Amino acid sequence: GRTLFGAPAPKGQELEDHYFGNIKERVSEFMKDLDKELWKLGVFAKTKHNEVAPAQHELAPVFTTSNIAADQNQLTMELMKKIALRHGLVCLLHEKPFAGVNGSGKHNNWSISSNDGQNLLDPGDTPMENLQFLTFLCAIIKGVDEYSDLLRLSAASAGNDHRLGANEAPPAVISIFLGDELTAVLDALESGTPLKSSAHDKEFVIGVDALPNFPKDATDRNRTSPFAFTGNKFEFRMLGSSDSISCTNTIMNTIVAEILDGFATELEKADDFEKALKELLIKTYKEHKRIIFNGNGYSDDWVKEATEVRGLPNYVSTVDCMPHYTDEKNVRMFEKFKVYTSTELASRTEILLENYSKVINIEALTMIDMTRKQILPAVMKYTKDICDVVASKKAAGLAGGAEEKLASRLASMTSSLDNAVEVLENKLIETKTIEDVEELAKYYRNEVFVAMQSLRAVADELETIVSSDVWPFPVYSDMLFKI
Repeated sequence: GRTLFGAPAPKGQELEDHYFGNIKERVSEFMKDLDKELWKLGVFAKTKHNEVAPAQHELAPVFTTSNIAADQNQLTMELMKKIALRHGLVCLLHEKPFAGVNGSGKHNNWSISSNDGQNLLDPGDTPMENLQFLTFLCAIIKGVDEYSDLLRLSAASAGNDHRLGANEAPPAVISIFLGDELTAVLDALESGTPLKSSAHDKEFVIGVDALPNFPKDATDRNRTSPFAFTGNKFEFRMLGSSDSISCTNTIMNTIVAEILDGFATELEKADDFEKALKELLIKTYKEHKRIIFNGNGYSDDWVKEATEVRGLPNYVSTVDCMPHYTDEKNVRMFEKFKVYTSTELASRTEILLENYSKVINIEALTMIDMTRKQILPAVMKYTKDICDVVASKKAAGLAGGAEEKLASRLASMTSSLDNAVEVLENKLIETKTIEDVEELAKYYRNEVFVAMQSLRAVADELETIVSSDVWPFPVYSDMLFKI
């Protein structure tokens, strides 16, 4: 779940003290219990630590094959919620449970191996000479460029729309981060010139005479990229925290199979295999290097460059990308490898869009219910109390002063709140007249969700001026900092 109302706490994540601090004892006990239960099921959870937002934490399992990993991921989410309750906690898997602080996601680490266990994305010590690695790397670059719409929709949901594109998660534009060394390798391959230098040859200079220098790691890090190469795998960082990883991995596997099939068809008829392969790699890189971006994915300049200069698609919301499931090229690919039929893809699209609308509808109805039955009565009661104080002071010959000013503000904002909830109610009535699933989802995004945000803005401001004794819900500071 997520909080539909809630003003920001006085302190958020700006000090970074939670991220770098110790795990709280109560949470540590929960993690210990969770580890034991996961290990019993053969799920080898390895890493646990605090994350950036208050009360936010991370768990990482040991890698395994994609089918097993998907099952283990579902088991992990189920156990996290169950075991949290044992400890008097609630585990929120929503992508944006609290406004104003970081939301939650998953990092899907994807690689490809041969049947004898060889990692085909391991560049080795000399990636420039490793044609096998370069072949698979270029296949992935081409696949991600041509099918970025599918990767984007694999991470699309009403919950994830709250975080993608904010400075806490990758942008909605799909790009690939390779790092300086690998990009230089591909540039040298394209130009036919020798590779100038390698990070393997460089040292990290500490600047302290008493300590020795040490070799610089060739692996770059870029936390702002949605699809980053990290040593011997790709890390897809757009997935929402409540998402199944199945869709993303099904799409990745199918995309790469499609491109490799095309490569094989072309290379199998070549007289000089190595020459044909190098020509194919150069051609592939030239045509698809627009997808490679090693800079800051959070910057507005990148979004502008991606869409206006490079021609990359920017599907801002679920409603924008989900219909691309049934694009002709995507249907052709899925049917070719017998993954989905056109009917199944149409069905998935309709179900996912319908689910998007239903989630927002439930949230909107809940907001109306909370406003009508709890917030408005609480504000009216508090306004009456303040007005009684004003009347008492005036009866005693004293000026109303601050109380009169507060009562006037409360009365004005109560009217604004009532108007905002009425607008939302009317928007929901209008949804009953829309039959087309895609048009309905667009209406929920463009009209209903906007009305929800307007209602929340008024209610959150009221929270800051109404006494905590009267306010009907726990506030952010209680929920985030009193674990």
